[in-house]
Amino acid sequence: MAVVAIVGPTASGKSAVAMRLADQLGGEVVSVDSMQVYRGLDIGTAKPTAADRHRVPHHLIDVADPEDTFTVAEFQQLGMTALQEIGERSAVPLVVGGSGLHFRALVDPLEFPPSDAAVRAEIEAMDPADSVLALLAADPQAATVVDLANPRRVARALEVFRLTRATPTVRAHSDSAAAVREYRPRVPMVAIGLDAGERLADRAEARFDAMLDAGLLDEVEAFQDRLGVTAAQGVGYKELLPVVRRELPLDQARAAAINATMGL
Repeated sequence: MAVVAIVGPTASGKSAVAMRLADQLGGEVVSVDSMQVYRGLDIGTAKPTAADRHRVPHHLIDVADPEDTFTVAEFQQLGMTALQEIGERSAVPLVVGGSGLHFRALVDPLEFPPSDAAVRAEIEAMDPADSVLALLAADPQAATVVDLANPRRVARALEVFRLTRATPTVRAHSDSAAAVREYRPRVPMVAIGLDAGERLADRAEARFDAMLDAGLLDEVEAFQDRLGVTAAQGVGYKELLPVVRRELPLDQARAAAINATMGL
């Protein structure tokens, strides 16, 4: 089974190309958008219309509630199942979206170590300097693979060590890590990259304004108390939350959201 990946920045036209290819190839779309997984967050995530979803099967859309912390590991498990089922139907899987990590979770041999909220909370309650010392005590070479100046990276590395007893150095030199570095994808793949060039800024602005016209501000207001840690960081939702809470004017939030769309 060969996967056709359509990649590129937000507002470059990936979804439109995917629909045309799906018609021509008999394909099914596998979304790797990190926010389209959330039910109800429709306008700000630019979900495909009901008509498009009826015309072409779409996967990994509306699989979690906004309150959920939907991990990349969970996404990977559902995504691999979708790819397998599409292959069994002899259809062409079209992997489409703008989240690089979620894309790689499907096509690369990425492995996601376990997590435990209680263990993580215990580590995060430590003094950051003590966390670094604990990590180095477990793995004196950890500084070669973990940014010790980043408390979140240190906490995650220490959490994984406590749960698996595998050190960061060992994980970095595992077979799967080597495959990722050498880019040996998990599945046969053809990638199509889109680049809007100088038009990207105008497209990003028009895209966000169209969302506002479609009712994005009302959507954010309706879900403001239901957005979990992950969903609240979505582009558009993060910037408009202060607007619905009367903490920021809309014009400033609009500019920030357009910049975030372009990765600025």
